Amino acid sequence: MDCNKRNRCAKPAFIWTKSVLAFLVLISLSGCFRYSFTGTSIPADVKSIFIPFFADQSTSGIGDLSDRLNQALINRFVNQTRLQLANSRDQADAVLEGSIVSYRNAPFSISGNEQAEQNEVTITIRATFQYTREEQPEWTSTFSGKGTYDPIDNPIEGETNAAESALTQVVNNMFNDAVSGW
Repeated sequence: MDCNKRNRCAKPAFIWTKSVLAFLVLISLSGCFRYSFTGTSIPADVKSIFIPFFADQSTSGIGDLSDRLNQALINRFVNQTRLQLANSRDQADAVLEGSIVSYRNAPFSISGNEQAEQNEVTITIRATFQYTREEQPEWTSTFSGKGTYDPIDNPIEGETNAAESALTQVVNNMFNDAVSGW
């Protein structure tokens, strides 16, 4: 064994480094290891997704809520994966569909004079994700997102921004649930 003056040997560190390097090479060469820069591994046979219009059944009062949800879902699935957007269920390998079932805008925190200091927007969406080759959906779930705003300081823009924050949370959760099985 080759040791220096302080009686420390270099050989065990060299063996450890060599072992770790060999392990990493074995993993990277194995067929079971797949990596994607977005953190998703999509099965090779899934090339397209159909995302039909998510109807707003919540009576939210925000006219473009469904449009914003659909656009965010499409952007997330198309821009963060290799999937192409299909124009119909028949052309798709996967389908993500659902509706906005609830929109709630309520006081979140109250000041000493019993006036709302913060309002909270909660959006709930019911969705189903399914591979078109399968008879049963991968999942049917309810997703909720929340955002807060000051109802005194620019209430219309504040509510819009809070709704956007809630939609972003919902889209992230739906995307994560859809790709977690990939």
